[in-house]
Amino acid sequence: MAYSVLVVDDEAVIRARLKGYFEKEGYRVVEAADGEQMWYEFNRQHIDLIMLDINLPGIDGLSLTRELRSRSHVGIILVSGRDESIDKIVGLEMGADDYVTKPFELRELLVRVKNLLWRISLVKQAELAVAEELSQPDDVISFEGYQLELNSRKLRHGDALIKLTKAEFELLAAFALHPQQVLSRERLMQQTSHRNLDVNDRTIDVIIRRLRNKLDTELFVTIHGEGYLFAAKVDD
Repeated sequence: MAYSVLVVDDEAVIRARLKGYFEKEGYRVVEAADGEQMWYEFNRQHIDLIMLDINLPGIDGLSLTRELRSRSHVGIILVSGRDESIDKIVGLEMGADDYVTKPFELRELLVRVKNLLWRISLVKQAELAVAEELSQPDDVISFEGYQLELNSRKLRHGDALIKLTKAEFELLAAFALHPQQVLSRERLMQQTSHRNLDVNDRTIDVIIRRLRNKLDTELFVTIHGEGYLFAAKVDD
């Protein structure tokens, strides 16, 4: 079965160029000129990967990336006419998997698409392994007034439900399963099913910063040169 790629760009020439090239390579290609059309196509069919232009009319590509990532784990490659490192960093922090600048070589873009789809397939395997570890009989971990429900993937604080992204939940679960232990960034990456195999230490730092904003910041202790320690006392 062919992979489905959604090309989101307000320039019809670019959409036609990408559609023709990737269809010849065996992909099913869907087009959208803006965010509204993107959501229409995305919600009515299965999409494996989105090539998303940053500079779109109306809602820009970075905002769309953030919304997509909050709803889905679809592959996202951002496309921009600006070759500035800050744009790339912001895009990746929003949840994009890759970033290319115009003008781009179609063959290079094809390689990036293939690599991302391959990484996504590995993630699905990792998700099964993570799910197996998290589905042990003791499916609720309590610490410092919080209840982490492993099977349902929920975090509660009293009567309040705290929303976590998939990456945030998996990292918190790794900490809660190994309290009072120093965990290196490399080990923390192994405990998650993050699809980007080329991520650096910044990825873990960003996720932990988000967890500190949602939970008690003192629960996550930075051990310089080694990693992080989860300082919470976990109830037996």
